[in-house]
Amino acid sequence: MSSNTDIEILIIEDEPEIRKFLKTILSNHNFKPSFAETAKEGIKLISLSTPEIIILDLGLPDMDGLEVIKSIREWTHIPVLVLSARGREQDKISALEFGADDYLTKPFGAGELLARLRVMQRHSRNAIHEASPIFVNGDIRIDLDTREVTVGERDISLTPTEYKLLCALAKQVGKVVTYQQLLREVWGKNAEDNNHYLRIYTQHLRRKLADTLMPPKYIVTEAGVGYRMKVL
Repeated sequence: MSSNTDIEILIIEDEPEIRKFLKTILSNHNFKPSFAETAKEGIKLISLSTPEIIILDLGLPDMDGLEVIKSIREWTHIPVLVLSARGREQDKISALEFGADDYLTKPFGAGELLARLRVMQRHSRNAIHEASPIFVNGDIRIDLDTREVTVGERDISLTPTEYKLLCALAKQVGKVVTYQQLLREVWGKNAEDNNHYLRIYTQHLRRKLADTLMPPKYIVTEAGVGYRMKVL
């Protein structure tokens, strides 16, 4: 495959077997991987080479991966996929709150890894940009100037709160948005413990989008962590 089409991806991972596995899988699927074994080396490579995606292990020898995310988020929005043996919900929430785009728990399969990476690619392409007043994802269309929402040929009437929730998810399309992030953005910082607000309004929004089948077409629940608008 032509190197002109390869997607540059930086893997910050200290386990040799994981690096070997990732190199084999990614090199065969239109990715051009480079590697760093420490946080310090990884941060340096990010600044020098500007990869399109970062895969980051949390358990690095010289720095916790959460600190790496916090550090690089001060100067770059490159998508970050966390790979970690830490499988607790709070670990996932912490990584996402620090600025990771997605989280995959070890051990993981090649198919799931590749699917997450493809979504992250499309996320950056489909995300709402300030220069464009129109957001389109599949058959969902949001006019940010007129606040009009359509699904296919249907006009959708949303309350102000439902509209804010939809836009909060659309801005991060393809990315898990934690409960706390959504509560802060839609209801304000004093509502962070009111998860029932979010659950109720997400149900309302799904009904209006005709997104009540399982699995959902548009808005996916990431159990114990948050919600994700799927890239369509």
